[in-house]
Amino acid sequence: MIGNYRFSSGNSPLLISMPHAGTAIPKEIACNMSSAALQMPDVDWHLPHLYDMAKSFDATVLSAEYMRYVIDLNRPPNDISLYPGQDTTGLCPIDTFSKLPIYLKNKQPDEAEIKARVELYWRPYHDKLAEELKRIYDIHGIVILLDAHSIASRVPRFFDGKLPDLNFGTADQQSCGTSLQAALESLMQNYEDKSTLTPAQTKPYSHVFNGRFKGGYITRQYGNPAINIHAIQLEISQCTYMQEKAPYTYDPTLANELKPLISSVIQTCVVWSNFKAHKI
Repeated sequence: MIGNYRFSSGNSPLLISMPHAGTAIPKEIACNMSSAALQMPDVDWHLPHLYDMAKSFDATVLSAEYMRYVIDLNRPPNDISLYPGQDTTGLCPIDTFSKLPIYLKNKQPDEAEIKARVELYWRPYHDKLAEELKRIYDIHGIVILLDAHSIASRVPRFFDGKLPDLNFGTADQQSCGTSLQAALESLMQNYEDKSTLTPAQTKPYSHVFNGRFKGGYITRQYGNPAINIHAIQLEISQCTYMQEKAPYTYDPTLANELKPLISSVIQTCVVWSNFKAHKI
């Protein structure tokens, strides 16, 4: 760990960000939290393990150390809603996805505390993210930012029914090149159609682009296809690789079935970026 994040440097055009993978909670914050919050139900569990193939693609990986209840790294620092008119959680959430209180009575962070958390926990992650985007861009003239997330397959607060297995967000095609989204759509269509699965593709997976999750602050803030910085959020339904109830156990059997698809997503991004770089 370096400061407020975990970091592994690579030299390919791909940067993988995991802003909700952290599980650490400072003692001075944890002592004010409810028992429900301390079970950490809304963590993007096990993502570094799930994406461990990133090293073989020479990808740069940046993942959060602190839990999203401390501060949500995928929200703007001014806490403006990313989904106006829809229910969502904020920069320093006060309730869980199940609407249980995160803090004990009269222990919610005040404005001064929130500002302090921005400087202590939010700013270092984003400074490093911006630094790495520039480094990779200086090498290749192009960057693919894959913002990696996961979530329970059923969260009635935010959506009806069950989520698709893979949920891609490109800010309605504003955060990445249209041909990159098309390449990923083609890949996913092959994985969703049982008749076209190869022996290496062990099972079909459902998907959607720009459904309930269109990309959070990171995707929208840093994606700029006009200058060849392409950002995509990928929200994976947790039922595809883990147990969705406490203690949120990683399921190697499920995960090993999913990993070839994640590898294919990464490979598609890298191949597309190399082709695009040679066209510049």
